[in-house]
Amino acid sequence: MDSIHGADYQIHFQDKAFDAMNQLVKKLQPSVIFILVDENTMQHCYPVFIPFLQTEARIEVIEIDAGEEHKNIDTCTGVWNALIELGCDRNSLIINLGGGVITDLGGFVASTIKRGIEFIHVPTTVLGMVDAAIGGKNGVDLGHLKNQVGVINTPAMTLVHSIFLKSLPKRQLINGSIEMFKHGLIADRVYWENMLSQGATFDSETFEHLIYQSVLIKNDVVQSDLNENGARKSLNFGHTIGHAIESFCLASDRHPALLHGEAIAAGLYLESFLSLKQAGLSKEEFDSIATWYKGLGLLLAFDQHDILEILGYMTHDKKNINGQIRFVLIAQIGSYVIDQIIPETEVISAFDLLNN
Repeated sequence: MDSIHGADYQIHFQDKAFDAMNQLVKKLQPSVIFILVDENTMQHCYPVFIPFLQTEARIEVIEIDAGEEHKNIDTCTGVWNALIELGCDRNSLIINLGGGVITDLGGFVASTIKRGIEFIHVPTTVLGMVDAAIGGKNGVDLGHLKNQVGVINTPAMTLVHSIFLKSLPKRQLINGSIEMFKHGLIADRVYWENMLSQGATFDSETFEHLIYQSVLIKNDVVQSDLNENGARKSLNFGHTIGHAIESFCLASDRHPALLHGEAIAAGLYLESFLSLKQAGLSKEEFDSIATWYKGLGLLLAFDQHDILEILGYMTHDKKNINGQIRFVLIAQIGSYVIDQIIPETEVISAFDLLNN
């Protein structure tokens, strides 16, 4: 697989990725290499990764707790303090080895410590490979509000290797694949259909190529609009409602917390219904999306009080302008429209799809 050129960095794949990493490390001659992990990637991914790293620099490992609930400023403070105590300087390098929480938080930490040091993303989940580690968005949550604090700053490089997927449970593989389905919905009908044909087979060479195509789609969008003034907003399809559902469930005592992709799947389903009602999406294409969603077996349902709380979380969506919630919708599979204002009554009625 050929390397993909990002805004001002490269995304490398499979064994070429480690060769590129070692060439960069040799060029940078870092004073210290910090590897940021959580307890899961420390156990399953660090032993796989470390033999590939060729360097005489001192290596320090910083481990944080796993889970979205730890993607916050308190965790950043702990990592910042650890970096300082371990001798971080402007010539240090951070390697973020993990899923979306690690790359989001690690990129933010690296972008702010000492006013910014070099960092490399090594995503170890499907979600990290096709979404979180691509495009330069780094940040953390504020309470239960998703990604409210952060910066856009690209890594020195991103490395994508399927070797890290071998340790993932099926739920995590499906979780990451949701963003791949989204890429098809906003940009490429053929890719959407290929994803449907793939089913739940995640250990094939075909799936590796689907990951590669997904990275291409996201990178093309980001390249055209790094600071999210137009086209990049399309990547938020499903996220206005999905992020709100994710935040609500994370804060709720009555609903189990959802993985990011699970919440986004519900958002894609509901925002596709809004697209049917408001943006010209055909009934046939909506039915295709509905069949896919129902096949996930998520079985989510929310009462009226829940829905009002979820709407409250939606008011904090970063696409909002002057207090108005702005949606990304699709006019057809592979074609999006941005900055759509939907009546609240329509949004509430969409939730009937989940409850029925």
